Amino acid sequence: MAINKQEHAQWSSSFGFVLAAVGSAVGLGNIWKFPYMVGESGGSAFVIAYLFCIALVGFPILVAEWLIGRRGQKNPVNTFTDVAASEGKSRSWGIVGATGILGGFLILSFYSVIGGWALNYITKVSTGSFSGQDGDAVGATFDAMLASASTLTIWHTVFMVITALIVGIGVTRGIETTAKILMPLLGIILFVIVGYNAMNAGFGEAVNYLFVPDLSKLTGDIMLAALGHAFFTLSIGMGIMVAYGSYLGREVNLLKTARMVIILDTVIALAAGLAIFPIIFNNGLDPASGPGLIFVSLPIAFGSMTGGIIIGTLFFLLITFAAVTSSISLLEPSVEFLEERTSMSRTMSTIVASTVIWLLGIAALLSFNLWADFTIMGNGIFDVLDKLTSKFLLPLTGLAAIVFFAWRMDQRSIQQELNLSGTAWTLWQIIAKFVAPIAVIVVFITTLMS
Repeated sequence: MAINKQEHAQWSSSFGFVLAAVGSAVGLGNIWKFPYMVGESGGSAFVIAYLFCIALVGFPILVAEWLIGRRGQKNPVNTFTDVAASEGKSRSWGIVGATGILGGFLILSFYSVIGGWALNYITKVSTGSFSGQDGDAVGATFDAMLASASTLTIWHTVFMVITALIVGIGVTRGIETTAKILMPLLGIILFVIVGYNAMNAGFGEAVNYLFVPDLSKLTGDIMLAALGHAFFTLSIGMGIMVAYGSYLGREVNLLKTARMVIILDTVIALAAGLAIFPIIFNNGLDPASGPGLIFVSLPIAFGSMTGGIIIGTLFFLLITFAAVTSSISLLEPSVEFLEERTSMSRTMSTIVASTVIWLLGIAALLSFNLWADFTIMGNGIFDVLDKLTSKFLLPLTGLAAIVFFAWRMDQRSIQQELNLSGTAWTLWQIIAKFVAPIAVIVVFITTLMS
């Protein structure tokens, strides 16, 4: 049962909402995961597939979650419940909101651990710890960090405290203000690093690698990987965009705003590639080195290149800023739920939610060291949380959201709200009713089979 305390919060401006939404989308998925997936998947072939998938799948689900959230004006559970009831449908659709909140809750527990790695590396790079180090030495430093439960706990704690402080302040003063500060800073740092790379060898090779089409490398596996990443990078299926949509006013044009968010998100992801791959190519490193691309391969380069300490420090500040803007969005749905469904204040809701997430994060980080022998179906706790969310909760929640939006809600009211007509409306219906749901189902089944 919801407890009415005060008027539901609202974004102070459309610009603030866009920056908050972009901040949520631009996280470790863009700066860390996107570049190494490009490296593992043949460069431009993955980029082409990703752009195609984000337009046909990510875009309609993002709009759907915002629209549902704006109609509900409450936490994701109450939003789905109330909107379903207003449409004459079962209130059990509230389960979709619950799985979204759960997904974001679980993701933040291990996401915060990785955010702690980035914080730790700011201190390492800025103090010259990697200067003159070869690959074995840098790899040993990373392994030593993972092996130290106390080190991981300290940085995981610092990262969660930062996240909780921002969310606890509120939607406008905390989340929106932080996005207005960190997103421009993130853009400036990216611009500086890309500008530095443009004046050094390896930049032309990186541009060709990212942007010159090589369709011979485009395979079914690459399409599926691109579709999965397009789904993940926009923060859909996590309750985030439903929660953010609940703070939206009716004056915001959802289609135009979604296009803006997707364009900015994609530009930053591609800019991250131009910030990373020139350094990789210029230092003869492997672009397909997987998750270790950021925490092992790049520090080798920073340790040997001119100005490496400055560029390396800026780079890990960039990683940290991106991680924080996403982590606050991951925490917000849980806090909004507790604040509206219990008698707790926003401050207490934030403390309770972040403390439980922090404790789960401790279990996740211990899977790298003290609990390394404890596995569930062959996976440590960190990997279990990752796979549970990415393979099950996110795609199923996103699928349920687009099905509810396209098949269970009154389409005439949606048409009016989106201000679409004629061919544009017909095309939208085809994508929302068939293309997006089928694509998510294909990814879900294929991922399970693999």
